[in-house]
Amino acid sequence: MRSGNPVLKESTFLDLGSGSVVTRDAGAMTLNGTVNKTGILLLLCVMTATYSWNAALAADGTLAPGGAIFLWGGLIVGFILAMVTAFKPAWSPVTAPMYALAEGLFLGGISAMFNARFPGIVMQAVLLTFGTLFALLMAYRSGWIKATENFKLGVAAATGGIALIYLATIVLGFFNINIPYIHESGLIGIGFSLFVVVIAALNLVLDFDFIESGVEQGAPKYMEWYGAFGLMVTLVWLYLEFLRLLAKLQSRN
Repeated sequence: MRSGNPVLKESTFLDLGSGSVVTRDAGAMTLNGTVNKTGILLLLCVMTATYSWNAALAADGTLAPGGAIFLWGGLIVGFILAMVTAFKPAWSPVTAPMYALAEGLFLGGISAMFNARFPGIVMQAVLLTFGTLFALLMAYRSGWIKATENFKLGVAAATGGIALIYLATIVLGFFNINIPYIHESGLIGIGFSLFVVVIAALNLVLDFDFIESGVEQGAPKYMEWYGAFGLMVTLVWLYLEFLRLLAKLQSRN
């Protein structure tokens, strides 16, 4: 059950003591339950994103002075909650909704920043994100795309490579060193963003397979929240990459 998503590890559905899936008296994980939990998390995220969007944008459509508060506050709190949820899946019925609320504040703030510079870009990124989600879900359910072991290994390796590049970008940024080309709006930068979008999208296939495996193996009921949380992590990443790609394309105009 390999996944490129860092919060959906191979051992997520396994009992660390015996190496077997453990069910609880409260019931087992179901696909419908996971879908419902995903809808709840998305709704919570949209609620706080709408609030921070309205607070971060001034009446003339430019970014308000306090917009960065929601961006950085949501980012930091969301990261902490994501780490807690990843290490304590049993807490996900509480931490996953809290993560969705915090992530909404971050997404609303950063979306306002992008929209202030490139009007209309946010709606395009939202439509592309959910269009990709439903297209890949249909392809997965119909069997057009299968999460074979080689497929999982390739996507996980590519995801790890992207994570290292972003980590290097952050570290080098402290020393005012920029990695050339890939974060710019040139052909290489656009090509890199396209590659990252594809890998982020393919992670959705691994998430679908991972959740389905948990359902088949009778994972505990609370794993519905954890599966929904993991899927949302990928959707947030995909949305941000679409924003970056569209911003690069519009910068060339």
